[in-house]
Amino acid sequence: LVSVGRTVIGTALTVLASAFLGFMFTQENMWGRKFWYRFMVITMYFNAGMIPMFITMKTLHLTNTFWVYILPAIVQPFNIILVKTYIESIPKALQEAAEIDGAGTFKIFYKIILPACTPIMATVAIFAAVAQWNSFQDTLIYITDQKLYSLQYLLYTYINQASSLASMVKNSAGGALNMAAIATQQTPTSIRMTVSVIVVLPILFIYPMFQRFFVKGIMIGSVKG
Repeated sequence: LVSVGRTVIGTALTVLASAFLGFMFTQENMWGRKFWYRFMVITMYFNAGMIPMFITMKTLHLTNTFWVYILPAIVQPFNIILVKTYIESIPKALQEAAEIDGAGTFKIFYKIILPACTPIMATVAIFAAVAQWNSFQDTLIYITDQKLYSLQYLLYTYINQASSLASMVKNSAGGALNMAAIATQQTPTSIRMTVSVIVVLPILFIYPMFQRFFVKGIMIGSVKG
């Protein structure tokens, strides 16, 4: 439930934030637009590191909370740049026509931009969903409450303990011959492969739903002009 919740909520908020900020960075009347855009791009090249990040999360009282999975991942500069470049390929006449009709910034974003950005939003959704689903380091660093453990973290621990789990399965077979025959087939490698299948299956089901938008979104969103 934690993994599904963080994937669904985190992906939705990341897509919405990327779409809105990408749209705002194309608006010439945005206050300090060039400064904030360059400020955001700089964060792609400089990272404070693990210890300052942990201190920040602890100061904000996000450690051992579900929101430590969501809030730090909402604003992703790479995704915002993709959306911004894509929106710049949309004819300005659409927005100008809406402005003449009296539409404000939020109405233009909701009525004009969002429907036109389906391919790039699907692309961002794939990136965000895969990143959320596969993440386990944030649990390792910020979470000590077992109720907030993600599936990936549990599977990470299972992989590290594969040898012990294989021995446990063998010892739990008891005296039944059929159970013993099954148990002797459990090896560290088989447990690692089982864990890998569990990890990959959700992505295999989700990815085909967005695949038809992926190529168009990434190509238009990454090339300007």
